[in-house]
Amino acid sequence: MPHPFLLVDAFTETALGGNPCAVVLDADDLTPELMQRLAREFNQSETAFVRRSAVAEFGVRYFTPAEEIPLAGHPTIATVAALVHTGRLPLTGARTTLQLELLEGPIQVEVSTSEAGQLPQIWMTQRRPVLGAIHDPAVVLPLFGLSPDDVLPGAVVQTVSTGTPQLMILLRDHDALRRAHVADAAGLGSYRAGSDFFSPHLFCLGGATEAGHTFARHFGTPPDISEDPVTGSATGGMAAYLWHYGYLEHPQFVAEQGHWMGRPGTVQVIIRGSRDNIDAVQIGGPAVVVMEGTLAL
Repeated sequence: MPHPFLLVDAFTETALGGNPCAVVLDADDLTPELMQRLAREFNQSETAFVRRSAVAEFGVRYFTPAEEIPLAGHPTIATVAALVHTGRLPLTGARTTLQLELLEGPIQVEVSTSEAGQLPQIWMTQRRPVLGAIHDPAVVLPLFGLSPDDVLPGAVVQTVSTGTPQLMILLRDHDALRRAHVADAAGLGSYRAGSDFFSPHLFCLGGATEAGHTFARHFGTPPDISEDPVTGSATGGMAAYLWHYGYLEHPQFVAEQGHWMGRPGTVQVIIRGSRDNIDAVQIGGPAVVVMEGTLAL
């Protein structure tokens, strides 16, 4: 049975920017084992598999080259863009609301359109934030070739989840962020295996451009890609962290990522709720379809 697929760049209005995601349609007959193998074949940070759902408009499962994850941001933006592009999701005016059934239940997505010819803006409402374990900077920072002095003074290193737990590391400035790299892949893999997070998100205040309020880098360990250009779920966790600890003046901001990789991306972020009782984080952005094809298995 043939399966159409698209390669979609999320969080960008320009092809070959942002974060690429493979989106496989009509994936109901694919087993989890085959989806995992296909994710390794595509070798993107994530691959999305769209299926039928009894409780939402569509079901979607997300796989990295290494494993399945319960929620991901840029694949959600890419998946909805692919569904709109192929006519499987007809837009019903200036704002279209739908649900996607993910591994751990439905989430809400909104598609807003403005002027003709402009890409739709796709908004994802993530899970209610959960603040997890606090980590020792003396143990964590050397994994990235940094020292505890590179952390913004007073900032805690903590796991935060808005659907997928990420390790939040707030650095003092762009210089520290630029020097960051996975200095000990085996050590990071071992530490991650014994901890409560999926992957690390390093960031600082101040964007890569004047339009941005934050700038970030997101690392992985083999067989996952070494650095993710623009992350959505981690941006949601970062937003919850920054709002909770008072590093943001306003609950709406622009997160930037990927510029140093030659794949600049922009994530619009809205935080709903007080600093001590965040209801939800919404992330949004456009996406560009750059490739269409058919799997011949």
